[in-house]
Amino acid sequence: MNRIKAQSLLFLRFVVTLFKSRSLVFNLARRDIQARYLGSYLNFFWAFVQPSVTILLLWFVFDVGFRVPPVDNYPFILWLIAGIIPWFFFAESLGNATNSILEYSYLVKKVVFKVSVIPIIKILSALFIHLFFIVVIFLAFLAYGYKPSLYNLQIVYYLFAMIVLVVGLSWITSALVIFVKDVGQVVAMFVQFGFWFTPIIWNIKMVPEKYQTLMKLNPVYYITEGYRNSFISGIWFWEYPRWTLEFWMVTGFFFILGAILFLKLRPHFADVL
Repeated sequence: MNRIKAQSLLFLRFVVTLFKSRSLVFNLARRDIQARYLGSYLNFFWAFVQPSVTILLLWFVFDVGFRVPPVDNYPFILWLIAGIIPWFFFAESLGNATNSILEYSYLVKKVVFKVSVIPIIKILSALFIHLFFIVVIFLAFLAYGYKPSLYNLQIVYYLFAMIVLVVGLSWITSALVIFVKDVGQVVAMFVQFGFWFTPIIWNIKMVPEKYQTLMKLNPVYYITEGYRNSFISGIWFWEYPRWTLEFWMVTGFFFILGAILFLKLRPHFADVL
């Protein structure tokens, strides 16, 4: 009992420390974006080129090539971007955050620096780009004649949920990759497989109903489908309380596990690096 209490206090202190470091995290995230594209002719435009090209290719293959019919009475391209854009944020932030400690190894050896904020720097830099693509979603729906609605406000909730999920996962992967370098490759493979196994470019209704419940345990699908509910289906997240509860149980588990694991391994980072 005392051990659980001590870990809980340690975890709360950890979260409070992160909150107090929000200004530092924001500045480092801004510099991270600048450093990533420094020296290239297109500068920040490269951050938007790859996701845009991927969307255009998928649209051309499925909409123009295979002539996929409208989904839920919405053009396929609108259904596609509403689900794939949150996935881009998840994939980029988790992938970059996993290797963030290795990239910022020179900061780890500074005793006064809060190493726990390093993965969050990568997540925040990916968030800046994601906010731009959220605007793209709104503009795309407007171009097709769909006006904003109150359901769109849910994007704030789902974005917060995704950040909590990625922070927890990145604390786990960024801590483990220091000791086992293969973790970075495993995460990259997980992201690649996850894109195709998560109902992003295909509808979950194509799967037999008995398997749909199992697939809904995927926390990323909760978020991508939440974006679609916000723009297409017009469903509030509290209308499926069981699914929402399951998501937060899984996400809360990863968040707490990530914080505890990071705190346990943090003292050994400098020795290994």
